[in-house]
Amino acid sequence: MHPALQGLLTITSVVAVCLSYYYLSNWFLDNVFLPARGKYSNRNINLANQIRPWLFMFPALLILLVYLAYPVLETLRLSLTERHAYGDEWVGLANYAQMIKDQKFWEAVSNNMMWLAIVPALSTGFGLLAAHLTDRIGWGNAAKSIIFMPMAISFVGAAVIWKLVYDARPIDQDQIGLLNALYLFFGGDAPQTWITKPFWNNLLLMVVLIWIQTGFAMVILSAALRNIPEETIEAAILDGSNPWQLFFRIKVPQIKGTILVVWTTITITVLKVFDIVFAMTNGHWNTQVLANYMFDKLFRANDWGVGSASVMVLMLLVTPILVWNVNNARKESQ
Repeated sequence: MHPALQGLLTITSVVAVCLSYYYLSNWFLDNVFLPARGKYSNRNINLANQIRPWLFMFPALLILLVYLAYPVLETLRLSLTERHAYGDEWVGLANYAQMIKDQKFWEAVSNNMMWLAIVPALSTGFGLLAAHLTDRIGWGNAAKSIIFMPMAISFVGAAVIWKLVYDARPIDQDQIGLLNALYLFFGGDAPQTWITKPFWNNLLLMVVLIWIQTGFAMVILSAALRNIPEETIEAAILDGSNPWQLFFRIKVPQIKGTILVVWTTITITVLKVFDIVFAMTNGHWNTQVLANYMFDKLFRANDWGVGSASVMVLMLLVTPILVWNVNNARKESQ
């Protein structure tokens, strides 16, 4: 069967199953459950109305249980065991102790912290600047489309593009890497292998994610800026506010909640960054991050214990930010 036809058949089947489930569960509640208990009893009708939402939520709850709760619990179990040919052996926190002694783990933690300090701040800052400036020019929508375009590219695709930008060829060959071409044009002595230079290569990898996430931040913040009441802006202008004061003292405070949501959303993305590092350096030259460290342990070293322990560390770092983001979004909507 053709893959496209197979995909269409799968989607159609899933939708049909869901609709059938909702119809049959509702029919059972109204035509079997209620008559069996006395259809005209207000108490039974209220009971059925209490059951009905849970019937509708059951498929989603089942999916969350199977694909979220169970994997988390299984990963926790694996992090406390050691896999052998004869089965899993309980080792307690030994995998965590082994991970903490691993220099590569601390390299990954250090690099993740550097990504956290730089990428969310610059992505949000550039996004806010782009949102503000594109709303002030006639061709702003075209500019927004160009800035947002990297969001349509996968992380691996973006990594390949930027790997070509950083490419280095021998001095006697034409440079296809834009950065080396510019470096030689402005008097550089020889092409540089940029992504092999510790510290600087991490910054160059961060550029890729900033390039992608700036468009996301711009779209969200542009919508927030447009929702600022015109009366507030007009009053500030009448009071003599200059453009600098109007932006930082009037506009930014009113969209502070949105800025924080964008910041934390990008922070979660940064904590989970894997594709860019894997495609560009594979963690070599001091560019290891936690997600790449986890991949190496699980699928290369076949060390399920330490690999699962690193997953739990990553989850513990992401969860508080995710919870805060959800709570903040709820407060904003109230």
